[in-house]
Amino acid sequence: MFQNVTIKDSIRENRLFLNRSTVLFIIVLLLTTGLIARLTYLQIIGHEHYADLAQDNRVKIAPLPPTRGIIYDRAGKILAENKPVFNLEITPEQVPDLDETILALSTLLTLDKQVIDRFHKLRKRSKAFNSIPLKLRLSDEEVALFAANRPRFPGVDIHARLMRHYPYKELTAHVVGYVGRINERELKSIDPRSYRGTYQIGKNGIEKTYEALLHGKPGYLESEVNVQGRRINIIERVLSLPGEDLHLTLDIEMQRLAHEALGKRNGAIVAIDIKTGGLLTFVSKPGYDPNPFVYGIDHKSYNALQYSHDRPLFNRALRGQYPPGSTIKPFIGLAGLRYSVITAKQKNFCPGYYQLPNLEHRYRDWKKWGHGSVDLDIAITQSCDVYFYDLALTLGIDRIHEYLSLFGFGQRTGLDISGEKQGLLPSRTWKRKARNQAWFPGETLITGIGQGFTLVTPLQLARATAIMATRGMNVQPHIVDTIGSGVNSVPFSPPATEQAVKNPPPKSSPWQRVIDAMTHVIHGARGTAKSIGKDISYQIAGKTGTAQVFSIGQEEEYDEEEIEERLRDHALFIAFAPVKDPQIAISVIVENGGHGGSVAAPMAGKLFKYYLGD
Repeated sequence: MFQNVTIKDSIRENRLFLNRSTVLFIIVLLLTTGLIARLTYLQIIGHEHYADLAQDNRVKIAPLPPTRGIIYDRAGKILAENKPVFNLEITPEQVPDLDETILALSTLLTLDKQVIDRFHKLRKRSKAFNSIPLKLRLSDEEVALFAANRPRFPGVDIHARLMRHYPYKELTAHVVGYVGRINERELKSIDPRSYRGTYQIGKNGIEKTYEALLHGKPGYLESEVNVQGRRINIIERVLSLPGEDLHLTLDIEMQRLAHEALGKRNGAIVAIDIKTGGLLTFVSKPGYDPNPFVYGIDHKSYNALQYSHDRPLFNRALRGQYPPGSTIKPFIGLAGLRYSVITAKQKNFCPGYYQLPNLEHRYRDWKKWGHGSVDLDIAITQSCDVYFYDLALTLGIDRIHEYLSLFGFGQRTGLDISGEKQGLLPSRTWKRKARNQAWFPGETLITGIGQGFTLVTPLQLARATAIMATRGMNVQPHIVDTIGSGVNSVPFSPPATEQAVKNPPPKSSPWQRVIDAMTHVIHGARGTAKSIGKDISYQIAGKTGTAQVFSIGQEEEYDEEEIEERLRDHALFIAFAPVKDPQIAISVIVENGGHGGSVAAPMAGKLFKYYLGD
């Protein structure tokens, strides 16, 4: 039998082997070509780009935020300082799953939604390699708890930071202001290079006005890191430059005294150094604690401040606009003498009311039965309305506006705190422009006693009083005394002193007549503020005032006891001392306080005794 014999097809096998070898060679050739091309690209064409990436992976540059300048009062007491706190911060590019990490941290440290939302807002405005704060001011327990769980959270760490702190809280809130997180609008206006590593900026007060000086200049730390992103070597360190320290003219103990003097009442007290223009006291009450704004105040707390009927966020000393009431009378009296429409000894009769010719309407005096025969001294000392009704009508609104503007009424003082209101000094032009109406004689009358359209700020009143004390020399209010510390400090340079009232006469002139009358307000037997003139070794010149909050009908009478407190008259007082060598001028406005002589004047009296030593 024949056996089956398999005959090999050598030719076919050789052809198959050759084909496979060819395909394999082509594949190897293509791979080799691709490898060579890639190496060529990496080593030659893309060398610079990938070298930078490699360097970035090896070298990290971290900003070194500057230390914010300290703010002091005139005696060197700290009003704004930097305190170390521990913050929980995240570097997004080092976190594998950001959402999962935040969820785990929320469970560990109890993070509320507001904190997380705030973090995401900051993250959108920052680079992925920047460390972004998640939770501020960790407690010791929170620091220990996170430290024990640190390996679970790559890219998350605790950083020690310096945060702003205001030790006097509401006493300085309206002067010093506060810092807060940089918002979208501010981000567009600032130089991002100057705020690397910084998330806060001055929001109001001195903190805002002097932001450029207080902030300083950031530095940076260039370091080599390993694959886990941990620092293994410092390559270069450029130190940040701290912000400038500011020394204010403010006397914090006098500030406290003024704040306490207001008691439970709302209002403002401003005291100014007549010699320098430096503000000694700048109180607006109620105030608020600025510290929560530094870390991010919660919505509930902010709404409580924002919608409070007492408006604690409102700076009354700078932005409050009030009718000046009778505190305007010395300036009106001086205008009468300067324009020679009256003489100091000229007497008018006050029956308790005033009537314009051919009109039945009676403009009433505060003293129902009248003051009888009065001259300028008596009119100012006893605050006779009828006398100033007649004087205002004789002067006319044009001359009143012209002369009072020389004392700064209706104008901003230029104080180095932003947001100042200018008040309102009415005129024919203003009324025509603002209301498209003509000016009426009755409006001139009530302008003469500080009612009607006229509005002033407490700061304006203090400055006008200082100008009166200097007999017409300009007094420029300011709050910063020196910038810097030690030998490097630079004194504040206010604008050059100039005459506020043109050609001030000698001391025996109308100035002296009016100042003598203001002195009698305090030291005269029938002065409206004689209670504060006792037991002191110097003389005070002042003027009380009462400003109506609402109008009273012709046949109605004002009964303080029957009127809701918020509708009662404001109490005002202006004064300077000593009369022979004026050093300090004060204005006081007590909202709904009633009477300037019994309510506002004693508050100023306390400040005079503190400052002048009695």
